Amino acid sequence: MDAQTVFRRYEELRHILPTPGHQGKMANAGGLIELAGQADVFVFDAYGVLNVGGTAIAGAADAVRGLRTLGKRLFVLTNAASLNRARTEAKFADLGFDFRPEEIISSRDATLEALARHGEVHGEVEEWAVIADPSHRPADLPCAHRVLGDDPRDYDRAGGFLFLSANAWNDGRQQLLTEALARRKRALLVGNPDLVSPREGGLAREPGWYANEIADITGITPEFHGKPFPSVYGMVMRALPADQPRERIMMLGDTLHTDILGAQAQGWQAGLVTEHGLFAGLDVRPFIEASGIRPDWIMPSI
Repeated sequence: MDAQTVFRRYEELRHILPTPGHQGKMANAGGLIELAGQADVFVFDAYGVLNVGGTAIAGAADAVRGLRTLGKRLFVLTNAASLNRARTEAKFADLGFDFRPEEIISSRDATLEALARHGEVHGEVEEWAVIADPSHRPADLPCAHRVLGDDPRDYDRAGGFLFLSANAWNDGRQQLLTEALARRKRALLVGNPDLVSPREGGLAREPGWYANEIADITGITPEFHGKPFPSVYGMVMRALPADQPRERIMMLGDTLHTDILGAQAQGWQAGLVTEHGLFAGLDVRPFIEASGIRPDWIMPSI
């Protein structure tokens, strides 16, 4: 998997993605502190901005602390839905960041809110089938569920599907899920719309990749929660004063079609970080021109 392949796939999916609210000026910045005066609230993507896989990016924790000393409001807005809240908070602490629990908002949080609403609106699903991280425990989810593995019967008996992690997913299980949804359409809630994430060994496929592949084959419409879709941004806005100007919120991310497009669709500023994530080692300008998604700011690292 390479950046060009991922970019082409994102472009194929533009019809399901939000429309950016503005075109950025594409100003260059050497780092985050240079931009401190441009916003009151700074929102960080995780993979490719704060960390790559399980490794913190050099200088990122210091940059975040620098903004905190200036009195800025800070949030992490991550599409990583594999871990429960306690483990997600512990992960950032272990990486050396000082985020408070209420400053960490994940696509998993938005997905669980949607799961509760799904029961209220559509009637309780008797049992959800969950695609989860190998560390998943039954107590991690507030609903009756079964973790999917290699038994085809589990796919057919499920009332709905909840896709939280691709860490234990494989082509065989993908085929079982696709065939089950082709036979009988059911809800597919996806807690990570990302196609890939940057890891130490390269780009790894995420739930968004698999869910969109299923949609292409079966014609179902997955329900996505996470950047660039609205539900996670609503969680950030609910945590801020009602009179917070949206143009004084800045998102920092490494992906045009999720971090940048999603933020601009909300009326936020968006800064593209280029050295550590999807476009690491590449000239980002051709990708920007081809997509028409123009960041407000471009910087190598925060």
